[in-house]
Amino acid sequence: MIPRYARPIMIAIWEPESKYSIWLEIETLAAEAMESFGQIPEGTAAIVREKGAFEVARIDEIEAEVKHDVIAFLTNVAEHVGEPARFLHKGMTSSDVLDTCLSVQMMRASDLLLEGIDRLLAAIEKRAFEHKMTPTIGRSHGIHAEPTTFGVKLATFFAEFTRNRARLIAAREEISTCAISGAVGTFANIDPRIEEYVAEKLGLTPETVSTQVIPRDRHAMFFATLGVVASSIERLATEIRHLQRTEVLEAEEFFAKGQKGSSAMPHKRNPILTENLTGLARLVRMAVVPAMENVALWHERDISHSSVERGIGPDSTVHLDFALHRLAGVIEDLLIYPENMQAVMDKMGGLHNSQRALLALIEAGNSREDSYRMVQRNAMKTWAGEGAFLDHLKADPDVTAKLSDEKLESLFDDAYHFKRVDYIFKRVFGRSD
Repeated sequence: MIPRYARPIMIAIWEPESKYSIWLEIETLAAEAMESFGQIPEGTAAIVREKGAFEVARIDEIEAEVKHDVIAFLTNVAEHVGEPARFLHKGMTSSDVLDTCLSVQMMRASDLLLEGIDRLLAAIEKRAFEHKMTPTIGRSHGIHAEPTTFGVKLATFFAEFTRNRARLIAAREEISTCAISGAVGTFANIDPRIEEYVAEKLGLTPETVSTQVIPRDRHAMFFATLGVVASSIERLATEIRHLQRTEVLEAEEFFAKGQKGSSAMPHKRNPILTENLTGLARLVRMAVVPAMENVALWHERDISHSSVERGIGPDSTVHLDFALHRLAGVIEDLLIYPENMQAVMDKMGGLHNSQRALLALIEAGNSREDSYRMVQRNAMKTWAGEGAFLDHLKADPDVTAKLSDEKLESLFDDAYHFKRVDYIFKRVFGRSD
């Protein structure tokens, strides 16, 4: 991660100072539990709680010699605690500290990500209701289809991010586990009650069964969920990028006073924020395959996962956190142009009503095949720029033999397409106004 695409509040979760603070809390809580069960001398935990401290630079110095980060940490803490430090880490293995700490970090990161999703949902909902009945053309394959409203378009994203919120809550629960079970997870040298105590104090759940590590299928699920959220961000960002194209210009990112879009062309107003979001989504998804590959560790444990997680843990959560808040800001300030939407919809001479004409001919007694041919041959004239679709239908004797001019004109009332908007909004938002 780089500061350009990071919020300090999320970076702080992954800073060495934060990590070692969590390590110290895990060791202190374990000491409290051991003392309460009479497994270490009375008063030990109080001394650790009072005197326990560390210095990042000193840990780095010790690690340079011993080549082991947890040993370096414990050595530094012992320099502050003194003789009672010999009871720290009793019966524990390094992964008991490392994995439980990682769970706490991912849990805290999840809370910030959920805040970002909530801000984005609020922004989408506000703009959706603002443009609930703003007509706009729907597109399939990038080609004009039938009308929708800009509010309905935004409602699809609200529903998607609502699902993402539920996924992230589930992923948070998946990784909120604690393992303090000893060298290969058998509790041979540590009482299971220690794990239960530490887990409760940290807001975690004891791992059902661990090896020397928490099973990495949990982590794979977490990073896969981040990847799905990132893909949803990209979908909304891509929609805005398309709508901002000059020949469309139905909506665009806010352009601040004094902002410049190009070093060469002063007229440019580029969708730089949503383009950036597309790139950030790729960075988040980059973590998914390595997280999946981390699942298959050798026997009870190897450390092939370790270097991967030291990278993807901070990078994925920091980038996704930044992306969520950037996207929320884009939606909050999005410039929306209803007049342009109407003009774009009218550009194709009423072709968006072709299905209505098709269905009316079928209902009037024609076969579907004949009806399709009649509508298509008239639609293609309009597609070629030869006049309005309704005029061609009125001039076609096969069509008018079944449908009056009045009936044909009624098929071109765009309000018809929006009669279920309230129904959709009630399903998505639980209300329609």
